[in-house]
Amino acid sequence: MRFIENSELYNLNRSTYVNLRWIAFIGQIFAIFVVEFILEFKFNYIPCLIIIFLGVITNIFLQFKIKENQLNNLLSLIYLIYDILQLAFLFFLTGGITNPFIFLLIIPAVFSSQYLSIRSSVVLVILTIMVLFLLTFFYFELPHPSTLHFHVPDYYLYAIPISILIGLIFLVYFAVQFGEQNRKRKKAFDKIQEIMAKENELLSLGGQAAAAAHSLGTPLSTILLTVKELQKDFKDNKKLNKELELLVSQSQRCKEILKKLSLNPQIDDQFLNTNLYLSDYLNEIIRSFEEISEKKFNINSDKFLQKIAIGKSTEIIYGLRNFIGNANKFSKKKVDIFISTIKNKTLIKIIDDGDGFPKDLINKEKIGQPYIRTLENTDVSKQGLGLGTFIGKTLLEKNFATVTFKNSDVLKGAEVNIEWNNIDLKKI
Repeated sequence: MRFIENSELYNLNRSTYVNLRWIAFIGQIFAIFVVEFILEFKFNYIPCLIIIFLGVITNIFLQFKIKENQLNNLLSLIYLIYDILQLAFLFFLTGGITNPFIFLLIIPAVFSSQYLSIRSSVVLVILTIMVLFLLTFFYFELPHPSTLHFHVPDYYLYAIPISILIGLIFLVYFAVQFGEQNRKRKKAFDKIQEIMAKENELLSLGGQAAAAAHSLGTPLSTILLTVKELQKDFKDNKKLNKELELLVSQSQRCKEILKKLSLNPQIDDQFLNTNLYLSDYLNEIIRSFEEISEKKFNINSDKFLQKIAIGKSTEIIYGLRNFIGNANKFSKKKVDIFISTIKNKTLIKIIDDGDGFPKDLINKEKIGQPYIRTLENTDVSKQGLGLGTFIGKTLLEKNFATVTFKNSDVLKGAEVNIEWNNIDLKKI
C-alpha cells in the first residue's frame, strides 16, 4: 500500500487543520509570554519564538499555496511529523518530560489514527515514542522561580513517559477502530446513493417508456384500422395484399412491445403513481425471482392482515428485494415469506431453509454491518461482504421499519424480521 493511493479514503480537511494549527501557535505564544513576563520565570524564550515562527510560515504556506481542500495521506503525514518535531523542540527547551503540557505531544498521532492510513499512524506513534524517550533524558530545566528548583525522584520521572505512552497506544488503537468503521460506513452509504440514483433513473425511464407506450397506443390503433380497411379495398390485389398483411403483423408486434413497456397494460390512464399494499410489493418481487430461480417461494398472508396502501417507494422495493434475493441465494429448496398484522404492527418474515447466518456474526450482532466476513468454513461462492444486507436494512429503516436478524427455529435457516408500526406505514 502506497501513501498516495489512499487519497480518497485517507485525508485531512485543509481548512480545519489550518485553523487547529493557528490555535496551537497562538496558545504556544501565549504560554511563553505568560511564563516570561507575567510569572517572571526567566528562560531563553527567543529560540522558542523562532521555532513557533517557522511553524507559522508553514501554516501560511498551507493556507494560501495548497489549493486542494482535502490534503492527501502523504502531505498530511509530512505536516503531522513536522508538528511532532516542533513540539519536541519546544519541550526540549522548556523542561522536557517534566513540562505539564507534555501530553500534547500525542495529539498528532491520535489525529492521524482517525483520518489517515494505519501505516501513517504507526510512523507517527513510533516517532512520538522516540521523542518521549529522548525528552526523558535530554532537556533544559523547566522555567521556575529563582528561589525554587524543581526536582522529582527518578521513578516518578520515568513514570510520566510510560503513562503518556499507555495513553497514546490506547487512544490511537480506538481512534483507528472508529476511523476504519466510519470509512466503511461512508463507503457503504456512498454505494447506497449510487444504487438509488440508478434505481430512480430506471424508474424514471420506465415511467417515460410507459407514458410513451400509452401515448402511442391510439395512433398505432388508427394505423392498424386503416391498414385493415385497405385490405378490404384491395383484397383482389395479391401483391399489395401481401404487403398489407406484413403491415398488420408488424403493427400487432408493436402493440405487444408497447404493452410490455407499460407498467400495467390493463389500465388506460392510471398506470402511474398507483398506491400499493406491501403484499403487492412482495408478490411482484417474488414473481420476478420465480422466473429465474428453481426454488419454491411460499407467501402466507394473515387473514387479519390490515392492508395499508402506500405510495410507490424505490427504497422499500430495493430493501425487500435484497432480503428476498439473499434468501433465494442461500436457500436449498424453498423460501417462506409471512406477512401479518400484530397489535397495530405489520410484520414481514423472510425465512429460508439454508444454513442460516454464520454463528460468529449472529452471536456478535454484526449482521447488518457493511464489509464483514465470516471465519466459518462456508461456500466461498456464496460469501459476501454484508453490503447488500446493510443497504437493505438502511433503506427500510429510513422508511420507519425495524429490521432484526436471527436463525429460524423451524427451517433452521436465516430469518429476517421487518416490522412497521401501522401509523408509520401510513406516512410513506
